[in-house]
Amino acid sequence: MSLVTRDTQDELVHLISVDKTYGHGERSLEALHDINLTIKAGEFVALLGPSGSGKSTILRIIAGLVEPSKGQMLYRGKSLQGVNPHTAIVFQAFALFPWLTVQDNVEVALKPLGFSSLERTKRALSLLDRVGLDGFETAYPRELSGGMRQKVGIARALAVEPELLCLDEPFSTLDVLSAESLRGEIMELWVSGTLPTKSVLMVSHNIEEALLMADRLIVLDKSPGHVIGDISVKLPHPRRRKDRPFLQLVDQVYALIAGKTQTEAEELGSAPGEPGKTRALPHAPISAISGLLERVNEEFADRIDLYRLADELDEPLDDMLPSVEAAEMLGFAKVEAGDLTLTPLGQTFAEASIQARKEIFAARIRRVPVIRWIRSMLSAARDRSLHWDVFQTALALEFSPDEVERQLDTAVNWGRYAELFFFEDDTLYMDDPAAQPIATSSEQAGE
Repeated sequence: MSLVTRDTQDELVHLISVDKTYGHGERSLEALHDINLTIKAGEFVALLGPSGSGKSTILRIIAGLVEPSKGQMLYRGKSLQGVNPHTAIVFQAFALFPWLTVQDNVEVALKPLGFSSLERTKRALSLLDRVGLDGFETAYPRELSGGMRQKVGIARALAVEPELLCLDEPFSTLDVLSAESLRGEIMELWVSGTLPTKSVLMVSHNIEEALLMADRLIVLDKSPGHVIGDISVKLPHPRRRKDRPFLQLVDQVYALIAGKTQTEAEELGSAPGEPGKTRALPHAPISAISGLLERVNEEFADRIDLYRLADELDEPLDDMLPSVEAAEMLGFAKVEAGDLTLTPLGQTFAEASIQARKEIFAARIRRVPVIRWIRSMLSAARDRSLHWDVFQTALALEFSPDEVERQLDTAVNWGRYAELFFFEDDTLYMDDPAAQPIATSSEQAGE
């Protein structure tokens, strides 16, 4: 498969110092900060980063579905109002009309553009043939596999011949084999020059997927979303996962996203009401943290490349990174140059008995600001208990509603495991309510 030469002089997209904030005042949430990027004609660009880094928000700003709070989004040097007519989006969900046939689902995108019935049919049949759905024109979505339904979505997006095709994690809902097949087919169309679009912008959280497909990676970090890398990928197609240059790029991107373990004070951050930004807890259950430490300790001599670890665990970045972040926060591991290394404490935890692990974990999370804050709130309460809503209200000043729920879920998971506080009937307790003596009827009556 050889790469078709394209003219990359035309600048299609230019984001200039773009910020995006949701909400107002104390409840505002900055999703993006100072985003600067360009997309030229002929480029396949991937937006890559962990959940919460604003990848999909950037895509929606470019497509005109979301307005930036600050900065400019220019298309061919001009500011646009409303939906960008030069783009089309393929979403994670298939978003097909179940009552329409495959052909009708493609043609429906052309009706608002005034095409005749004959021209709509001609375009639809041509695109379905190109994406490998020739013979399924009269089928209904329910009769198709997930991969085939996503092909219909791609054909529908291409029907309007957009200059910029936007793919919002189009493979994330597919099984591994279907995703692999569809990626290969899209790349065949792109590399051969038969994809009727000038450029492609793809959102992904899968590093290998992005490197297999894209010419450039825009790497983002979160809290708020900001660009931390712009990497040119000059490997020829088709790319092979086991080739050394490919693996070197994978390692480079993992190192960029995972960063470097900071000092303990920086890793822990602050709690609500303290100076500085509250440090969010990584959304990592105890079992995932323990499993990560055990695997590294037993099989990899306490040190391993993060990309190799993800491959061994068969986990995408978004699933593995919270456990890595938790291990760093708790002092069980360090990350540098894309490598994860267990600390002596991490090795001890991995080899400890069940009860010893609980004690080590309890000692470590006592230092975590959010956990410390919850315990101090409970200690100060009259009966050493507070309703869930009290913590929700406080955290809502710093996190989105969904993130507040995730933070409390993680805090409760960690705190209950360590027996530092307890949870029952939407209430957190400093003392175990199950261990409290049951009052007699005379005691209840105050006798």
